[in-house]
Amino acid sequence: MIVRMYQVKRAPKSTFVPIRTLQYHVQVWGEPAPNKTPLVMVHGWMDVAASYQFVVDALAADHYVIAPDWRGFGQTQVHPTDHFVFADYLADLDFLLDHFSPGAAVNLVGHSMGGNVVMAYAGVRPERVRRLVNLEGFGMPRTVPAQAPGRYVRWMDELKALHQGQRELRTYDDLDGVARRLTKTNPRLPPDKARWLATHWASQDAQGRWVIQGHAAHKISSANLYRVDETLELFKRITAPVLSVVASDNSMDLWWKGSYTPEEFNQRMQAVPNLETASVAEAGHMLHHDQPDVVAGLIERFIA
Repeated sequence: MIVRMYQVKRAPKSTFVPIRTLQYHVQVWGEPAPNKTPLVMVHGWMDVAASYQFVVDALAADHYVIAPDWRGFGQTQVHPTDHFVFADYLADLDFLLDHFSPGAAVNLVGHSMGGNVVMAYAGVRPERVRRLVNLEGFGMPRTVPAQAPGRYVRWMDELKALHQGQRELRTYDDLDGVARRLTKTNPRLPPDKARWLATHWASQDAQGRWVIQGHAAHKISSANLYRVDETLELFKRITAPVLSVVASDNSMDLWWKGSYTPEEFNQRMQAVPNLETASVAEAGHMLHHDQPDVVAGLIERFIA
């Protein structure tokens, strides 16, 4: 069966921006204008900026949308490295906003890991964020200091496995194989969108195989524990109104087997001074793929 490719309604411009020591790949939809607050959308772990195409196509108004490929994802290449540090995402975002919106606050959207980044960033640089939309950015399970020795052991063991070639990302024979991988993870993703997204999620190597556009070092666990107390202090400093959007499917139980629950996430979010919540029906963790019209509507209403 021949699967047709998704037809883009609003084509982005692809550009590279010097950010710190990297050439950051950024997708840009629309044009800047005095009456437009930039809408900055950042993706999650093992994803790419193009992942927001379906939401951008569903927006009712003409927005100036900026979506970067995080370092080591998509077309943002990094210098040789064997691990990534979460704080770098905050600094990268800070430099990106200085480039695209110097001196003016932006509307900020983040999905999953990107949601975690924008929540932390809004607590560090509250004056840079006008409105914030967190799409399933739950943070991580609570840790205790006693876990630190084991965490360092795990980190070093994973580094050794990476250098021994044991943590390489899987490659695929053809584009359809990549599309099938995407629909396996997200059964709601229509075949035409899966095939289109596959062209951005992977690229062909010299041997003609399709390789995921994500650095293998992203699979290395953080050496540092996740500190809930620090997270709450960041949340308290957010001055922008925040919209927290979750999907009807409960991904947290699947990932963390009860060690971190939606109830605990909701408790943490109570530290945010100005919080609104919403849920998207018939959607999983990739809610911006499953229900782009609904997500676009929520974003536009909130930033209006």
